[in-house]
Amino acid sequence: MAQSPPLKDDLDIVIPTIRSLDFLEMWRPFFEPYHLIIIQDGDPTKVIRVVDGFDYEFYNRNDINRILGPRASCISYLDSACRCFAFLISKKKYIFTIDDDCFVAKDPSGKEINGLAQHLQNLLTPSTPFFFNTLYDPCRDGADFVRGYPFSLREGVPTAVSHGLWLNIPDYDAPTQLVKPRERNSRYVDAVMTIPKAVSSRCVR
Repeated sequence: MAQSPPLKDDLDIVIPTIRSLDFLEMWRPFFEPYHLIIIQDGDPTKVIRVVDGFDYEFYNRNDINRILGPRASCISYLDSACRCFAFLISKKKYIFTIDDDCFVAKDPSGKEINGLAQHLQNLLTPSTPFFFNTLYDPCRDGADFVRGYPFSLREGVPTAVSHGLWLNIPDYDAPTQLVKPRERNSRYVDAVMTIPKAVSSRCVR
């Protein structure tokens, strides 16, 4: 009997979009078992086709206005923060969100990386925010806690958010992008780190 994908009944995949959703074809092996919530940004009269074979709900600005009424203005317009509407209506315990211009990355050997599975594994693995482990993720196969790490803290705490970034165009702010328009991030880093307690981090989009 085939094993069910992790968190299949507890996860929504949220995608804000303004363009063709053909990018889903490359994600099909990883996304197809899950339920998608697609939020169309911009002109609601523009027709966006969803590739066949996915279980999904589709909403545009007209739907947001109809469902939220006078409160619809709390959902951002003309940017990817329209995904917040999907966060609002999802009834699942977990949400994985991705932009429509994010493609499947490959590791140095050329193998495609299942980013969704890695994030789900992170969510199901304890975090260690109270003491930094210099071997990064101590729960990973082949790793453990370094010498001196308090035994009382090794059980960790539940993980609330797993956040990753993409390759190619760095996720810089606008001024930095303007002065580094040709800079690209091509270095794949296979590592998981817990953000320490009381340390600020970039907000999750």
